[in-house]
Amino acid sequence: MFKLFKNVTKREILLIIISTILIIFQVFLELKMPDYMSTITRLVQTEGSKIKDILINGGYMLLCAFGSLISAVIVGYLIANITSAFSMHTRKTLFNKIESLSLAEVKEFKTSSLITRTTNDITQIEMFLGLGLQMLIKAPLTAIWAITKILNKSWEWSAVTALAVVILLTTIIIITSIVVPKFKIIQKLIDKLNNVTRENLLGIRVIRAFNAEEYQKEKFEDVNDSLTKRLLFNQKTFAIFNPLMNFIMHSLSLSIYIIGAYLIYNSLLADKITIFSNMVVFSSYAMQVIMSFLMLAFVFMMMPRANVSAKRINEVLDKEISIKDGYITNSNEKGTVEFKNVCFKYDDAEEYVLENISFKVNRGETVAFIGSTGSGKSTLINLIPRFYDVTKGEILVDGVNIKDYKEEYLREKIGYVSQKAVIFSGSVKDNVKYGSKKISDKKIKEAIKVAQAEDFVLKMDNKYNSDLSQGGTNISGGQKQRISIARAIAKDPEIYIFDDSFSALDYKTDSLLRKELKKYAKDATILIVAQRIGTILNADKIVVLDEGKCVGIGTHKELINNCDVYKQIALSQLSEEEALNA
Repeated sequence: MFKLFKNVTKREILLIIISTILIIFQVFLELKMPDYMSTITRLVQTEGSKIKDILINGGYMLLCAFGSLISAVIVGYLIANITSAFSMHTRKTLFNKIESLSLAEVKEFKTSSLITRTTNDITQIEMFLGLGLQMLIKAPLTAIWAITKILNKSWEWSAVTALAVVILLTTIIIITSIVVPKFKIIQKLIDKLNNVTRENLLGIRVIRAFNAEEYQKEKFEDVNDSLTKRLLFNQKTFAIFNPLMNFIMHSLSLSIYIIGAYLIYNSLLADKITIFSNMVVFSSYAMQVIMSFLMLAFVFMMMPRANVSAKRINEVLDKEISIKDGYITNSNEKGTVEFKNVCFKYDDAEEYVLENISFKVNRGETVAFIGSTGSGKSTLINLIPRFYDVTKGEILVDGVNIKDYKEEYLREKIGYVSQKAVIFSGSVKDNVKYGSKKISDKKIKEAIKVAQAEDFVLKMDNKYNSDLSQGGTNISGGQKQRISIARAIAKDPEIYIFDDSFSALDYKTDSLLRKELKKYAKDATILIVAQRIGTILNADKIVVLDEGKCVGIGTHKELINNCDVYKQIALSQLSEEEALNA
């Protein structure tokens, strides 16, 4: 857990120091009160005592109580500031780390788990710090101070107090050893619950289409019941602690008074007042000792869960990033892409997804990738922006190995449109100029026009400023895809990557879009992954993939005559006459 504190600011350190001083002051005031109580008890039982002296000591007690209250309020405020700032820094650091992870590393942790770690796990640590920081300072101070005050009063009282402390510590150790192993399971079950909930929300249309609501409810209830059982077990175990502690405290008070009564009964008259006074003081200080150990017990019961959460956060923060940032921020060429004997396999796989892929794309060319499902088309195209790194071989963009580029600079060259259209909550304009302040309104309108999105955007109530919901649920699939394409066009990149991005468009819109794009970006390189032969007929070069291997490169006419895989794909979509004369 302590690894998370390395980013604590000077301001937070200062607040911790001030809080510590105030807690020490608070402990001093609280432990002075039994002394004044003892003095009042002695004055009441002594003949000739003045009421004024009793009131003065009573006034001091009230001042101590009020001072302790003010200190507690200020400390609470300062601790809240410290824990909130800690949570903010940790959440920011964790989010930035997640942003730098490759897709493979995100899959390793799972999206639902990363969400839990960024929210629930940090909250667990914040709760522990909020209460634990005060108690870890206050409890030892109170215990040590109180013990020094009562050690010389009576060995009988000291022995009873020591026995109570031993019983208390034994109870804490037993409860902690039972509960701690459950906390790791609980956090994993929260991950699982988040995953089921997320899956349910993302797949709501399919779930309703298949009347699978009951099936999803059962899945949710299975995980929810498991989590509830673990939480109930822990809560029931902790529930034993409270009545047991009350029993120990009241038993200790009773034992002190019984021993005190015995000592008073067997003592001389002159000593009775002193013993009674000592008994009152000892009882107060003994309660302070027990309360101190109670506070420590509370801290040690909270700590295991916070520690589990801290380990989960550190797992992400300590994860070595597989895709290292390069250093190059310039290049002599523009718009070229070259694959040299590229092989790729996923970290947890034994077989290669891509094997010995080699080809070159020159500036201004349109190159298409086609193949059967699972042939590696999308994987190949995702290697260029370094969503994954090649296992063997190298990819050159503008004559430079992509591993040598700064990632930001490399991706600035690329306009990427994913297979599944991604729409963010915000206006049409915000989605098209996503992440960039340099794109003008004129450029946005041009991009929307080229992407054939103008017809439906201008029909919206607020046109370019119309709101789109998260995931684009208020527009159709084809409209979402065109907004995504407009986003890439507005960026005005050297290289366009379309990962099967035209599949949601009808043939007419597909054809118009590609013609307009060719005019608009005549000097740019265009890479297209496609399933439809009609989308790639006029490409300058077509790369045919089959089971991760390149089985043909050429134009449509060349491939229809000399590549059996391509010919089979073409004839599955076109008649033989259309395929040969296209």
